[in-house]
Amino acid sequence: MEVENNKKYKILLVEDEETLAIGLEYNLTEEGYEVDWAVDGKKALIKINESEYDLIVLDVMLPYVDGFEVAAKVREKYPQLPILFLTARTGVKDKIKGLEIGADDYLTKPFHLKEMLLRVKGMLKRQSWYKENRGNLQSFKFGSNEINFENLMCKTADKEIQLTSHEANLMKYFIDNKGIILSREELLKNVWKIDSTIETRTVDNFIARLRKYFELDPDKPIYIKSVRGAGYIFSD
Repeated sequence: MEVENNKKYKILLVEDEETLAIGLEYNLTEEGYEVDWAVDGKKALIKINESEYDLIVLDVMLPYVDGFEVAAKVREKYPQLPILFLTARTGVKDKIKGLEIGADDYLTKPFHLKEMLLRVKGMLKRQSWYKENRGNLQSFKFGSNEINFENLMCKTADKEIQLTSHEANLMKYFIDNKGIILSREELLKNVWKIDSTIETRTVDNFIARLRKYFELDPDKPIYIKSVRGAGYIFSD
């Protein structure tokens, strides 16, 4: 059974394709997870408001409310809740849109069940999913902030934050390149593995989120600064 500290993980599966959903629900349950199934975006939002989940497996193409809108509403209320997108769409623009909204990972249909189950397991144990990019850096302090790269927990002056793996990867890249101006194109290529020729606000959206976490005044940042026409620079 997939437990941690005697906790049974609870997953919301949002999928309108009944045959696929039944198979995924069965296999996730066999792995030891507690699974709720919503057949459309509207029902998913109801369940999210009524229950607490550890992860959402979310189809993009859904009746009534699509997966992108569901993810956006989830991010407003639960910034660190892991979201795994499942989609038949293969276009890069759809992947980018999902990342900009705040998806943590993305699987294109058809996919191998074993790969999907491994992704779920890794996302629920963030440090396992993230460690390939972590390197040897275990923690880092700057100002009144401290990031633990083992479990992705952060302490600031007045709160604790659970980073997503994408947020942690971005901070790790900034720290590794402290004092160097980093362009959006470089960050897209090296953090998100996205073709840097594609126009996207992915970087800007994540920078805004990190400033909200770590800067005393996000509008006047002292750690993650903008360099007009060039990109961003991190200094501690």
